[in-house]
Amino acid sequence: MMKHYDYLLVGAGLYNGVVAYHARRQGKSCLVVEKRDHIGGNVYCEDVEGIHVHKYGAHIFHTSDKRVWEFASSLCEFNRFTNSPIANYKGEIYNMPFNMNTFNKMWGVITPDEAREKIESQRAAMASKEPANLEEQAISLVGEDIYKKLIKGYTEKQWGRDCRDLPAFIIKRLPVRYTYDNNYFNDSFQGIPIGGYNVMIEKLFEGCDIMCGCDFLKERKELSALADRIIYTGAIDEFFDHSEGELEYRSLRFETELLPVRDYQGNAVVNYTDRETPFTRIIEHKHFEFGTQEKTVITREYPADYRPGMEKYYPVNDEKNQKLYEIYRKKAEEMNSSRSKDEPEVIFGGRLGEYKYYDMDKVIASALSFCDREFA
Repeated sequence: MMKHYDYLLVGAGLYNGVVAYHARRQGKSCLVVEKRDHIGGNVYCEDVEGIHVHKYGAHIFHTSDKRVWEFASSLCEFNRFTNSPIANYKGEIYNMPFNMNTFNKMWGVITPDEAREKIESQRAAMASKEPANLEEQAISLVGEDIYKKLIKGYTEKQWGRDCRDLPAFIIKRLPVRYTYDNNYFNDSFQGIPIGGYNVMIEKLFEGCDIMCGCDFLKERKELSALADRIIYTGAIDEFFDHSEGELEYRSLRFETELLPVRDYQGNAVVNYTDRETPFTRIIEHKHFEFGTQEKTVITREYPADYRPGMEKYYPVNDEKNQKLYEIYRKKAEEMNSSRSKDEPEVIFGGRLGEYKYYDMDKVIASALSFCDREFA
């Protein structure tokens, strides 16, 4: 603990992993402080009967950013997994995203023109009307049938509120494809690291000193004295002791089971889109890596209101919370500009530090941009 470091990295997720990787290649020393008992953030995997279980929810790497893909694939080899989730609505099975397979099952249409005509006829109810809530926005995009069966129940479970009480901007667009293509993502690159995400994470933090099970905020003074710069990826409002108020989040609860069957549902991801089923989806982890194990592991995913002690998964991206985040962002700028020469600068990054929902590739891209500036 008496050693002095160039960087103190608070949080051991992807953002700080990228920073650590580039800092070490510049000959910089890094101390990583992580509250959990492992590194990897939300992409951490547990090995259960040889199956790499995504402990904090399914993570499927996808990007169209060639630089991000080349960086990620330089760390580990990716398989060819393609995300093709299905939706279960009261026992009816539909392909996701909304495509010709979905439309054929729902209406019996065969050609793209038939599907367009059906959707346009249902969208007509919202013609010339500005959507006032998420329900109206969804109907204006894809019509009433798709909304009622594949969007309404899932969304209400996810947010814990009726769709008519949710702002329209949450759904700015919905992917609609007039082809028989079940690939969920349009990105150029997609896959899962062979051996799980821990392979990538271990490479990112290689050469760093790591302290797991350590809460930075409880030992802030002592730890801050050990480094010239701090990269903080925890919640920005917690850093300031919620002095301006608490930012809101949605959380998740997981129920994971090891089952004595080779295949439980035949797909990695099955969404349950009716309101009555309490969970939003079931993940069967072995399918991410084309597993042939004699057993399988499934995880039921339950959205939940955030309470202290739970994980913060989804920022509540509404006007009130964005205004509050902006207050904290300015507070961070003022703190850094007024610090003494003996105090380290604190850079806030990542999903919690920037109060922004990031896909993995966007986290990596943000961290790479920081490294471009930092190590130019």
